[in-house]
Amino acid sequence: MLTLVLNCGSSSVKFALLDLSANLTLLSGLAERLGQAGAVATVSRSEDKRSVPVPGGSYAEAFEVLRAELDALGVREQIRAVGHRVVHGGERFSAPALIDSEVMAAIRACVPLAPLHNPANLAGIEAAQEAFGGLPHVAVFDTAFHQTMPEVAFRYAVPESWYVQHGVRRYGFHGTSHAYVAAEAARMLARPLEKLNLVTAHLGNGCSVAAVQGGRSVDTSMGLTPLEGLVMGTRSGNVDPGLHEFMARQAGLSLTQVTTALNKESGLSSLSGGLGSDMRELEAAAGRGHTGARLAVAAFVYRLAKEVAGMAVALGRVDALVFTGGIGENSATVRAATLEQLGVLGFRLDPQANAQAVRGQSGLISWPGSVPALVVKTNEELSIARQTQQVLAAQTGVRA
Repeated sequence: MLTLVLNCGSSSVKFALLDLSANLTLLSGLAERLGQAGAVATVSRSEDKRSVPVPGGSYAEAFEVLRAELDALGVREQIRAVGHRVVHGGERFSAPALIDSEVMAAIRACVPLAPLHNPANLAGIEAAQEAFGGLPHVAVFDTAFHQTMPEVAFRYAVPESWYVQHGVRRYGFHGTSHAYVAAEAARMLARPLEKLNLVTAHLGNGCSVAAVQGGRSVDTSMGLTPLEGLVMGTRSGNVDPGLHEFMARQAGLSLTQVTTALNKESGLSSLSGGLGSDMRELEAAAGRGHTGARLAVAAFVYRLAKEVAGMAVALGRVDALVFTGGIGENSATVRAATLEQLGVLGFRLDPQANAQAVRGQSGLISWPGSVPALVVKTNEELSIARQTQQVLAAQTGVRA
């Protein structure tokens, strides 16, 4: 009995078919450029990877392509549930939920909190319900894991009416990844998750860190939106809130123009002088002496180390630091520089182990006797599938 996992963006659908009983991914892929000419789905199955056109380029047509692939594999009738990644659940959702009209309305009510993401999530769910009718659909929320943060961590020092009437508070994101790698780190360390204080660092094009105490999030670097916190690929991370008014006066920019620039024209891309946001290319350019690339990498590491150190306040003690995400799993340079700046917390790098922990290889990268630092390959699709199964088991007594 199989679980289909869908992650619907504004112009893409990422999908995976998982057999949890055998811990196997039978099919995975990405339909992209939806809503544009030349929409295409890349489908991976075992060693086979190929591109399939998506005529029309809608969610519905992308799911028709997916249905054909499932039929060719002979597994569509074995699918028992569909799990959906939903970016923002607000305060309404602290756990995954079986999707019904009430849940859809609650996701829709969160659109003001995630105007770029939740509408696409909703449209994808509606199209998937049409394509895979008769199956239970489950929403798994990026924000849910962080709903255990205490008020002292999630409240902003702004007028109370902003929070009460408009939900202005810190929510955090990447929750599915943070929860998954925390559990995997506990397994690798052979220690109960309930007794560990972990800092997890999800580092990709979007980046965040979280303080995970006994398996529960007690603080994180992202806030009301995914713009807060670390330097990211094209996002600025933390800036002075007065920046919007300053740029409106000085450059005549609107609020939307400033926010767009902070989301899409900042971060590593801007600090590097326009070289781009790919950490691999920036590290190579920095090695050749490029000033902008050096600044971008250094600023990324400095802000990361600073945020990790801040999470020690939330935890009281740090039992381990976990690196994950595209940069976290593959950049030995970023990890080494970060741990060097975190020596004050007791971290000490094992250079050889660090160099080997790339391209999907998980493991410890710190010396024995020092505070453990480790690399854990994230698997958000597996986490969503497991949570989908748990919802069904709790509500219907049927395992996906």
